[in-house]
Amino acid sequence: MTVIGRFRYNHRVFTGEVLDNHVHSVIGGREYKMEDVKIMPPCTPTKIVCVGLNYRDHAKELNQKIPDEPVLFLKPPSSLLADNDHIVYPKQSKRVDYEAELGVVIGRRTRHVKAEKANDHILGYTCFNDVTARDIQEKDVQWTRAKSFDTFSPIGPYIVTDIDPMSLAIRSRLNGTLKQDSNTKNMVFDVNSLVEFVSSVMTLETGDVIATGTPPGVGPVNVGDVIEVEIDKIGTLTNKVVAP
Repeated sequence: MTVIGRFRYNHRVFTGEVLDNHVHSVIGGREYKMEDVKIMPPCTPTKIVCVGLNYRDHAKELNQKIPDEPVLFLKPPSSLLADNDHIVYPKQSKRVDYEAELGVVIGRRTRHVKAEKANDHILGYTCFNDVTARDIQEKDVQWTRAKSFDTFSPIGPYIVTDIDPMSLAIRSRLNGTLKQDSNTKNMVFDVNSLVEFVSSVMTLETGDVIATGTPPGVGPVNVGDVIEVEIDKIGTLTNKVVAP
């Protein structure tokens, strides 16, 4: 298992491996203390591919039929947000929700890949929060504006490699109170199947993210709230909500 992140030191952004509260730069091998660097989003995707209604317990919560194939939508890279940075509550919305998700980070160009070969194309896994302006989602019917505000894709803090993604506890906490508590084994479509399906539709580039859906318990945040997404073996993504 390797823990990989992107960091800023002064004006330099670099990729590094996290070891014992230190960061070792992949290029050059320089070592930094964790407190001396700023954590950045761990990848630079060309697109964020999200999957709707992909947990059986979430479908049951909503009294909705389990889909026959993955339901896809996109979020723009401009919505990315790093660990400990602030989610900005947009003036256009009166209801903004958190959605804890497992993020799959693609490791190399991927097109028409079968599920049994998907692992060869996955760099690793991270925490993701599919922040959504719920009132706008309901108003617009299609989801683009509701999902795409700047800061609406918190991700990180790091990418973890070489773990089994299909047996991980996933939770969210709002101001320390547990809100979502499930396991990736409850996914309708597993990670490898999602890579096969998505890559049959669009070419996935290095650093692209597949956000694999959220379990039950999603709900609203307000200005001043702190939302955490925690996934076993990966870590905790923490963000505060602030006014625009």
